[in-house]
Amino acid sequence: MNTTEPATTRYATDDARWRAVQARDEAADGHFVYAVRTTGVYCRPSSSARLPRRENVEFFGTAEDAEAAGYRPSRRASGDRTSASAQRAALVARACRVIEAAQAPPDLETLAAGLGVSPYHFHRMFKAETGLTPKGYARAHRAGRLRKALSAPHVSVTQAMYEAGFNSNSRFYEASTALLGMRARDYRDGGAGEEIRFAVGQCALGAILVAQSRQGICAILLGDDPDALARDVQDRFTKARFVGGDPEFEQLVAQVVGYVEAPSVGLNLPLDVRGTAFQERVWQALREIPPGATASYTDIAARIGAPKSVRAVAQACAANLIAVAIPCHRVVRRDGGLAGYRWGVERKRELLQREAAGR
Repeated sequence: MNTTEPATTRYATDDARWRAVQARDEAADGHFVYAVRTTGVYCRPSSSARLPRRENVEFFGTAEDAEAAGYRPSRRASGDRTSASAQRAALVARACRVIEAAQAPPDLETLAAGLGVSPYHFHRMFKAETGLTPKGYARAHRAGRLRKALSAPHVSVTQAMYEAGFNSNSRFYEASTALLGMRARDYRDGGAGEEIRFAVGQCALGAILVAQSRQGICAILLGDDPDALARDVQDRFTKARFVGGDPEFEQLVAQVVGYVEAPSVGLNLPLDVRGTAFQERVWQALREIPPGATASYTDIAARIGAPKSVRAVAQACAANLIAVAIPCHRVVRRDGGLAGYRWGVERKRELLQREAAGR
């Protein structure tokens, strides 16, 4: 099985899903469930239950979908998280604590050796549990430490450097711009020296603002008042220099507007995503929900390996400033109802209807 292929593509067909069931593929858990017509139950792909006949099986994207069709969970469901999978979760949790406590991000080989597993197996296991690679998790954690240190009052850049775990100026200045999207001094000073290009357009959902830093798209905002959108993005970096979009940049805005009008065209833009390690795990999971599909907050929490963090998932969705490109509009309540949306529930409903129509 091609493990480098995105999960949304890897398990996109019933044939691929059936192969995952036959292999009891734990990587498929959280992406779909299978139901057995003759028993009336549904299971996760890695279930230890006896394999049914293929002609008696149908697939659903979520457990909620299976239950809505009249199926009940298998009695083995609570036992399917075997001691081996519980051990894997514990190993990944240990690795996260090691990464968070380390002064410098440990390399893959060091982490794997400390847990007694191969680097390849550890890398695959860590991403399956958290939604991020070990390097991505370390990067997001360090960026969070650096942002927190720089935001504290009366803290110099040098102090922040040491608090974030850097022990040399050369490494700090080499990495800090990539972590923050700007120089550390500029971030501490509210974005002084940062240039952000932006433009406001109109789409079927009202006004839309697109802003871009040196790193990529840093905001896509929706609303009714273009001036309010401009003030909103300027509040992120009070001392940044904002530059109105030129004709070239307005073509990018037109690309975003085109995606809103016809989601089937797709949207592939470099993003400047600035969040905590947890938020980035959630936002990555959102980007794996295909157009026309939805997932519940509970689903997302399970997919990132944090099933008890449903409320935190909702908060991460609310903190997302990049509408449509990070599709928090595809997250709904467990009953399918449309929960809150930063830019209004009616816009959420319209986006989902457009995506459903384009499938």
